Amino acid sequence: MTDAAILPRRLVFRIPVIGWFLRDLIHGEPDNVWYFLGGLVSLWIISAVTWGLPGLVLPALAAVPLCFVLLVLITRG
Repeated sequence: MTDAAILPRRLVFRIPVIGWFLRDLIHGEPDNVWYFLGGLVSLWIISAVTWGLPGLVLPALAAVPLCFVLLVLITRG
């Protein structure tokens, strides 16, 4: 890999909490994926308990652009 390809990865890994999680996902054990997904689901549940319906709906609403891009990629073949 060139330095231009490594630089964005190094910058993302320096973000305090998110970088640690992503570094552990990429370079850690294969079971870490399930722990990461469990943590995300737990955070979603905590937000729903804390803020009610907006905490439940807003993360799903934020995933709409990702789903839209995936549908476009699927239809393009």
